[in-house]
Amino acid sequence: MPLTIDQLNAADPAQGTQLLDGIYEHSPWIAEQAMAARPFKSLAHLKHAMAKVVNTASQQAQLDLIRAHPELAGKAMVSKTLTAESTNEQSKAGLTQCTPEEFTRIQQLNTDYNARFGFPFILAVRGPRGTGLAKQEIIDTFARRLDNHPDFERAEALRNIHRIAEIRLNDKFAFEPTLGNDVWDWQERLSQHTDKGYEELGQLTVTYLTDAHRACAQRISHWMRDCGFDEVEIDAVGNVVGRYKPANEGGKYLLTGSHYDTVRNGGKYDGRLGIFVPMACVRELQRQNRRLPFGIEVVAFAEEEGQRYKATFLGSGALIGDFKQAWLDQQDADGITMREAMQHAGLCIDDIPKLQRNAADYLGFIEVHIEQGPVLNELDIPLGVVTSINGSQRYICEMIGMASHAGTTPMDRRRDAAVGVAELALYVEHRATQDGDSVATIGQLHVPNGSINVVPGRCLFSLDMRAPTNAQRDALVKDILAKLDEIAKRRGLHYKAEMSMSADAAPSAPEWQKRWENAVNALGVPLFRMPSGAGHDAMKIHEIMPQAMLFTRGLNSGISHNPLESTTSDDMQLSIDAFSHVLAQLAAEEQKA
Repeated sequence: MPLTIDQLNAADPAQGTQLLDGIYEHSPWIAEQAMAARPFKSLAHLKHAMAKVVNTASQQAQLDLIRAHPELAGKAMVSKTLTAESTNEQSKAGLTQCTPEEFTRIQQLNTDYNARFGFPFILAVRGPRGTGLAKQEIIDTFARRLDNHPDFERAEALRNIHRIAEIRLNDKFAFEPTLGNDVWDWQERLSQHTDKGYEELGQLTVTYLTDAHRACAQRISHWMRDCGFDEVEIDAVGNVVGRYKPANEGGKYLLTGSHYDTVRNGGKYDGRLGIFVPMACVRELQRQNRRLPFGIEVVAFAEEEGQRYKATFLGSGALIGDFKQAWLDQQDADGITMREAMQHAGLCIDDIPKLQRNAADYLGFIEVHIEQGPVLNELDIPLGVVTSINGSQRYICEMIGMASHAGTTPMDRRRDAAVGVAELALYVEHRATQDGDSVATIGQLHVPNGSINVVPGRCLFSLDMRAPTNAQRDALVKDILAKLDEIAKRRGLHYKAEMSMSADAAPSAPEWQKRWENAVNALGVPLFRMPSGAGHDAMKIHEIMPQAMLFTRGLNSGISHNPLESTTSDDMQLSIDAFSHVLAQLAAEEQKA
């Protein structure tokens, strides 16, 4: 019989520890200490309580835990002395059926890894879906993590141990993240569509109105119909819009969604998670034959990333009346204008102004998104409530000095443009850290026609500066531009700095942020508030109606805009549960009104 939270809460400490035997490899002290956190509100609460015991333990205790785990395809597997749990996990990943070549490669990686770190390589081989990673993915991950810093790798080993424990707890409690699995599967299937030139490389790239982009739109629209949306359309800019009607005609709508385009060689979850989470919620309502006092409008925004054309937030911008006609004349790398691409896709350009929404028809906007950063991952917290989307400014800059002979120009006579920018880069790093949650980046750095034996006379560079409030951003920008001016004057340089983008901060509406907080608390996971350093469609919708976002933890240090971007079906399930809880809060509020 599966274990229940009620049974665990009712057990005495010794019984409770025994009930959780085997969750953490040969380490009963973790279950014993976690029992102090009772009563557990949920399975998610129990998972975090056990992880917290490990994360607050001494470094030696953590190392002992790591060393209690067997090597992958190692001596214990060969001698059949693995625990039942480890045998099951390695078997599901196919490690008990390695070819001689695979076994030899893994053995060498085990040797190299132990020599570098002094503990065995730990990987949750059942993976983010719980069904097992491919052997080649395991080998690639093994090789990649050999390059990590020892302190980081110790923490990464512990994070994988927590994931192993999560899956073992799921098994013990007979819990299946059913809706999370469905959302995970939708994203996996959607990622089969990728632009030509990238498909051959096995890379995911979906840019505005390409064949792959249009195929994604069609697939999302079909899934929306299967989920039970009453109305589904692809609008005049390529947004896929699904509407689930309210109980009574004339009711307002909750607006939600995110984007389905990607960066080049990107990940599967950026944007798309925010489409499929509400779709899963609508499907459940339809299966239960339930209508809410308000309708739900899910928009899969056609463009957010600005990859094919220099027109970011095109999809969400159209909904607030901010589609710029000049965009239609922009050309892509092949000389195809946006107007031509739209016409080829069968979109009606004349209908774009009709897409503007009337804010009075909506309750507000919410968006679920993968965090795209390391914070939740490092804290071992599955969800984060967004307090504000950072305001940002970008500049395209040029530092101008004097090119001269690298061998004959004394160091104190040089007007080196690149060194001037290098000095600025160090200041940018230092200044941003003073605010704690500000960030600033020189992402592009180029010496045109540079030669190995020439002092750089020109250096082209970019500046990207972001902060949670406009005032904080403006102070950051002011200081960095002032430093740029000071460096140039002191070094006898000249510069140009042209602003290429400015976006205001989008603080979450307090009442909507509170609804997300209520949902997270109800799930029994820690409440963690954080700003969003990345821009999102929510910041465009923010211009006409209240908005708030929920972040979902990512794997692999939360990396995004990268093929390693990932998250688990368990965390997706929690996002769906939180979204459903917000729907329930809104329904209760509407009924009281």
